[in-house]
Amino acid sequence: MATNQECANVFTKIADLLEITGANGFKVNAYRKAARSCENESRELGRLARENPTELRTVEGIGESTAAKIVELETVGKVAELEALQSKVPPGLPALLTLQGVGPKSVKLLWDSAKVTNIDELRAAIASGALLTVERMGEKTIANLRDAVAAHDAAGAGPVRYRLGEAIPVAESMLKILRAAHGTVRVAFAGSARRGRETVGDLDLLVSSEDPAAAKAAFLNCAGIGKVLAQGDTKCSVQLATGIQVDLRIVKDNAFGAALMYFTGSVDHNVLLRERAIARGMRLNEYGLFRVPKGNSEGADLPLVAAETEESIYRALELPYCPPELREMHGSDLTKPSPILIELADIKAELHSHTTASDGDMSIIELASLAKARGFHTIAVTDHSRASAQANGLSVERLLKHIDAIREAEAKLGGIRILAGSEVDIMADGRLDYEDDILAKLDVVVASPHTALKQAPQAATDRLLRAIRHPLVHILGHPTGRIIQGREGLAPDMELLCRTAKECGTAMEINCHWSRLDLRDQHVRIAVASGCMIAIDCDIHSPGDADNLRYGIATARRGGLTATGCVNTLSAANLHEWLFSKRSSLRP
Repeated sequence: MATNQECANVFTKIADLLEITGANGFKVNAYRKAARSCENESRELGRLARENPTELRTVEGIGESTAAKIVELETVGKVAELEALQSKVPPGLPALLTLQGVGPKSVKLLWDSAKVTNIDELRAAIASGALLTVERMGEKTIANLRDAVAAHDAAGAGPVRYRLGEAIPVAESMLKILRAAHGTVRVAFAGSARRGRETVGDLDLLVSSEDPAAAKAAFLNCAGIGKVLAQGDTKCSVQLATGIQVDLRIVKDNAFGAALMYFTGSVDHNVLLRERAIARGMRLNEYGLFRVPKGNSEGADLPLVAAETEESIYRALELPYCPPELREMHGSDLTKPSPILIELADIKAELHSHTTASDGDMSIIELASLAKARGFHTIAVTDHSRASAQANGLSVERLLKHIDAIREAEAKLGGIRILAGSEVDIMADGRLDYEDDILAKLDVVVASPHTALKQAPQAATDRLLRAIRHPLVHILGHPTGRIIQGREGLAPDMELLCRTAKECGTAMEINCHWSRLDLRDQHVRIAVASGCMIAIDCDIHSPGDADNLRYGIATARRGGLTATGCVNTLSAANLHEWLFSKRSSLRP
């Protein structure tokens, strides 16, 4: 089945090749919008294409032509237009797009003016000095190309993106330095990191300062900078030694909100906001929302309406505030209020964690103390079951002793409920790794797939359905088993899984580790629509894993989850009642 990401990749490739070959800009943009729509759609487009293709036209950004191509991809396995475009360009040309900072326009220029058709030819053209004769190819641009080729050679082919949990700590460490600089008023990171995307291509930082020179100096003196790409009075760009590009914008504080909105995006959301402003006789840009008086001559100063905060701009446009995480998925109706999304402070319990009994780094007491210090009322100890031999999974005998140890730790520590649970492997055929009489002794069962993660979609669906329907299972842990930038994992019928989870009172997990974020955001939207409960868990193995909660919350917010839809936000009494509903041995 064609996945949503595969559909998005096809449209992105078509858009790139159209731009390289000089096609109409409107057509290029239509395919880019279709790609973004595919990425953000919660329904499985391949299934729609096979079972109800007319429904594809209900996806915003998908028209008759792009819907037909999704059907073509699903039924034929390839798209004729993409194949035709690929035949029009040298086979090595698209690989130039994998170079950092190189887009379709640059590729077209290299091809048209320097006859560069692959990375090897680009490397040779740089070395020979041939690019110096190309219009708009100055020494600085050529130096950037040289660095991009070197980075490609060192890291291998493929566009460089960084997982959210790798990027945000970098942004925050640099913001800490900027915050301490003389004259700083406000700082923030923007872009896809603020929208909570699972991967980001670069980082956008904002600072408002009464001493812009001090802010600039602080930024350029941050540790880990490999190269300064640009430096001006209001914008600086650097490439860190790790490869990630960081852009800084220095803005006036009374325009901080406008800049934050503009650089946060998404592109489509910003376009909708600008169109609404125009329809109301105003103009919106990164400097603010301005009123355009009738008869205004081009270039005249415009009266400022709002700029200091994002909220003030939404109000001036007579719109409800839209959280950053929803600015890719909000749709064209900006007047529809966003739900009150779940927040970090709403989480009161951790239901998936590991100790030294399996593959964790902490004892039961250490783990529970960590949760207690965070203000949680409950921590579930869910060490691995016996099939996870690589994780020192517990035999039945070890598990029974472990349950006793958990009870003793709870009595010793006090002030927090410590539940005896297990992360039980879901075998390839859907059987659970422990027999029912053993599962019944546990307070919490998190059933997770760890093996056979390349199963066909139908087999994966049947396997996970069997676990969801098991009367002793509380949570389906990291349902697809995917690793971001590592493995695709399972591709089950998520709509059927979530509907069944709703019927069975089983929660679907968002695993908070930034290498997983599984459920992913589009799956969360399916779960929210189905009404099934969601668990947001850190899958704690070491103390630092608890800090990954923020990434799970970001994913939940991108999916439109509210606090009432998450079991981790329940009061102790209500959480234990839910657990008890599947376990007669539990005494709250």
